[in-house]
Formats: sequence, C-alpha cells, structure tokens
Amino acid sequence: METVAHILIGIIGIEHLYFLWLEMFGWETAGRKIFKQVLPEKLFIPTKILAANQGLYNGFLAAGLLWTFFIEDVTWKAYISIFFLGCVAIAGIYGAMTASRKIFFAQALPAIIALILVLLS
Repeated sequence: METVAHILIGIIGIEHLYFLWLEMFGWETAGRKIFKQVLPEKLFIPTKILAANQGLYNGFLAAGLLWTFFIEDVTWKAYISIFFLGCVAIAGIYGAMTASRKIFFAQALPAIIALILVLLS
C-alpha cells in the first residue's frame, strides 16, 4: 500500500509540473488546444499572466509532493505528504466546482486516493 501511495504521489507531482509548464510557458500554444472548450480564443493573451500565476502555484504543489521522496523520517514524510495531497485535493474540488468537473477526476480524485493510502500505511 505504501508503494502504491509513493507511485501516486510521484505521478501527481509530475502532473503538477506539467500544469506549471502548461500555464506558465505553454499557455498560448498548448493551452489553446487544451482549454479551447472553456476559454474563448481571444482571452488567451489577456489571461497569460493569470495563468502563469496559477502555474506557479501548481509548481509549489509539485515541489512539495516531490520533496517527500527526499524525507527520511517516516512520520515527517507522512505529514508533508498529507499536507500537500490535501492542498491538491482541495484545489481540485474547487476547480471542479468553479471551472470544470473534469478537474475532479484529473486532480482531486488521484490526490484523495493517495491521501487515503498514506493514511492507511
């Protein structure tokens, strides 16, 4: 169970590194393709700075999750994992409520599953 939790934490961390790249550096290219159903074409340039800010926050989440792989103390590692997975889950739930339900399945649900696995191990 602990191994599965670590794998999920790694995947979620990498996913948030991708979100960082997409929102900070790929907003006007890849972002247009991914968010074309949600955001009109004319809004990508004016929202570039807002997206970059959001990407930075996703980078902080990724850093926190990936940091857990370097923590040797088991209790401290669990606490940091719980904190950052909780942040991801809350952000995903909020995103699902305010932007798109798909965010729940892409962001919140994996974090909730990993959180449960960390709590059980």
